[in-house]
Amino acid sequence: MMRLQYDIKYSNRKTLNITVERDRSIIVRAPRHLSESRINELVYSKRQWIKEKLAHSQKYPIDSEYKEFVSGETLMYLGKNYQLLVQDEEIEHILFEQQFIISKSNQPKANALFKEWYKQQALKKIEPIAKRVAKNLGVEYNECKVSEMKYRWGSCTPANNIIFNWRIIKAPMVVVEYLVAHELVHLIEPNHTPRFWNILSIQAPNYERAKGWLKKNGYRLEVDF
Repeated sequence: MMRLQYDIKYSNRKTLNITVERDRSIIVRAPRHLSESRINELVYSKRQWIKEKLAHSQKYPIDSEYKEFVSGETLMYLGKNYQLLVQDEEIEHILFEQQFIISKSNQPKANALFKEWYKQQALKKIEPIAKRVAKNLGVEYNECKVSEMKYRWGSCTPANNIIFNWRIIKAPMVVVEYLVAHELVHLIEPNHTPRFWNILSIQAPNYERAKGWLKKNGYRLEVDF
């Protein structure tokens, strides 16, 4: 029997869900009434699928390459790379005018400034999409948030909060739209069943292209900082 190490997270959900995170950890989200022996049986029944996910090298990012935040460096935003200009003139935060601009005095805290800027832009782009898709699906969520998520692009919590990794705003809008729709469809269908993908295909018709982009380029969203 294939030995698998996994963490179980119990909640009031109705079905069992297995996720292979990008650090190769296995998370099993289970209803409270399921026994550990039954959970083990269900996980074992999915062993081939888990094995394939664990072997998927492109899902796991290379070591981070930290930015120096000097003029000429590029930073990704909505799928494109934009150059950074460091200027002597004082500006309070970050300017974006088809290039990123920061003042020299802010270089030491550029990492924190850019994270905050990305988070703000992510919410601005994500919230309208979430409202539109939720209305189309006839579902409601409590809060839409962006956060520092180590191994996931998004999450739908048992309290019906949708949370997204702020780094997704570096990806093209087609990817952002797919990830937002993905989490909201989980409010209807918790697992990745054929029904799930059928519903998602209506809300995000280009989801296959988005998945392909993430498969090929997902690590690029994480290697900057």
